[in-house]
Amino acid sequence: MNPDNRAPNSQNLVDTAAAHGSFKTFGQAIDRAGMSDILRSVGPYTLFAPTDAAFEKLPASDLERLFKPENKQELTSLLNYHVVSGRRLVADIGQWENARTVNGQSAPIAVLDDTVSIDGARITAADIGSSNGVLHGIDKVNIPTQQ
Repeated sequence: MNPDNRAPNSQNLVDTAAAHGSFKTFGQAIDRAGMSDILRSVGPYTLFAPTDAAFEKLPASDLERLFKPENKQELTSLLNYHVVSGRRLVADIGQWENARTVNGQSAPIAVLDDTVSIDGARITAADIGSSNGVLHGIDKVNIPTQQ
């Protein structure tokens, strides 16, 4: 973990994710869901962003379906399952049993060998600071049980 990531930077969460380079598909999903303005607002938010490699694990047909305009509500629900209110570092998250996501569902938290996971997705890039929150890269796309 890079200690410099912990300090907020002047970029918001959307621009921080874009600058990081491994969240291109997540950025496209945010745009298609119409969530860019929200994640550029004051916040603060904690964003568990699936990496491009995480999206590649989904069947291509699932991603295509989610990106269709008629499935915007489902996509928004899925993305909101990756957002928690407040600025939460991995050290804080690792002490929780569950994280209450913006979509209203709780996602289980687990710690194994100093690795924190949320709903089975391992945090692979932690505590990436932004002006309106913190971003954590995760290795799988989490699917809420209700959408």
